[in-house]
Parts: sequence; C-alpha cells; structure tokens
Amino acid sequence: MQPSNGLLAAIPARQRAGWAQRLEVVTLTFGDVLYDGKPIRDVYFPVDCVVSLLAPLKDHVAVEVGMVGNEGIVGVSLALGVRTSSVQAIVQGSGTALRMDASAFLRELKRSTALRTGVLRYIHLLMGQLTQTAACNALHSIEARCARWLLMTRDRMQSDEVELTHEFLACMLGVRRVGVTVAAGNLQRQGLIAYSRGHIAILDPERLAASACECYAIVNALQERSRE
Repeated sequence: MQPSNGLLAAIPARQRAGWAQRLEVVTLTFGDVLYDGKPIRDVYFPVDCVVSLLAPLKDHVAVEVGMVGNEGIVGVSLALGVRTSSVQAIVQGSGTALRMDASAFLRELKRSTALRTGVLRYIHLLMGQLTQTAACNALHSIEARCARWLLMTRDRMQSDEVELTHEFLACMLGVRRVGVTVAAGNLQRQGLIAYSRGHIAILDPERLAASACECYAIVNALQERSRE
C-alpha cells in the first residue's frame, strides 16, 4: 500500500507491508461525526479530506480549535492512553481516509518505533496548531482568520474548491455570520476568492496568503519542522 497520508508515508515501506489488511480506505462525507464524547473505536489517517476538531460549549455552538488533514491522524489521544476524545471530530471537507481499528493501532504503536516517532511528532505539531489557533481567535481580524482557514483547508484537501456556507465558516471561526459575509466580500472584491452560495473558489493563493494572519505561516513552519 502506498498511502497518501504524510504520517504513514514517512514510515519505511517494510514496516508498512503488514498493514494492508488493517488499513481500510473509507469515504468521509461533510458532517460525519467521528468522535463525540464516546470511546474511540477507530483512528483515521486523512488522505484528501479534512476533519475539524471542535470544542463543545454550553449554550453556544461548538468552535473549531484545530483541523486535521493528510499531515496527521484523527484519534491521536489513544497514543497518550486516553480512549475518549475531549473534542468533537467532524468532517468539514469530504474525501477519503485510511481507517484502522483502535486496538490494532495500539498494537502497531507498540511494535513500530517509526510509527511511535511519527505520532509523537504529530502530537507536537497538533499542540502547536491548537496553541496558535487560540491566539489567532483572540487577536486577529475576521478577514485574516478567514483567509488563514481557507488556505489551511485548501492545503489539506489539495483543491482550490471549497464547499461551505458563510454560516458554517462563522461556526468554525466562532464569529457572527455577518462578520464572515463582510470578510468574504472583501476577499472577493480583491480578486482572491470567488464566492457563490455554498461554494468558494480560491483564485490567488499567494495573495490570499498575504492577506492571512501570521498564524498560517507559523503552522506551516511547524509542519515543516515536524518532518525533519
């Protein structure tokens, strides 16, 4: 098997050879709930889908605190001995993933030094992303955060086309819908994106990156260092 997930691809082919029967290719659809306070039964290695990690809040819509794409794994808390996810994991970009039973994952984690190293490096990367997202949500403008979110989603889905509504993006960013509407309108007038109901096309990724907050570059740099 030649996985298109970065974490798995970094593991020597010889060590992956016995995994073919344990990794199942699955299609994940927008809105699918992978974890929501129940014991983790499977882990997912995204290929071209994106999974949002949401912090549930009493009397408020859950807010995105991180996202997982083809750089990582959904369900990484298992590697820390925690069998229940503290965040909701919901598919926000449809696509494929490689799924492994939680028990099989834990067995392979014990056997494979390369897998343990890759998972620990990813935990460090995810912690950095969560930290940066918290700072970003507190201090940066909606427009800059919107640009950052679109670019992070684009990178993980490997597509310039993103299916979403202003209402959904507002929930992800934890802001009012009107704020996202104004921000998306500004980005569209600058020729950076094209928006139609439920669909955003990224027209100029380089200029959109210039409009994004520093958090996009910081998280990318963390990801590059995690590969060293």
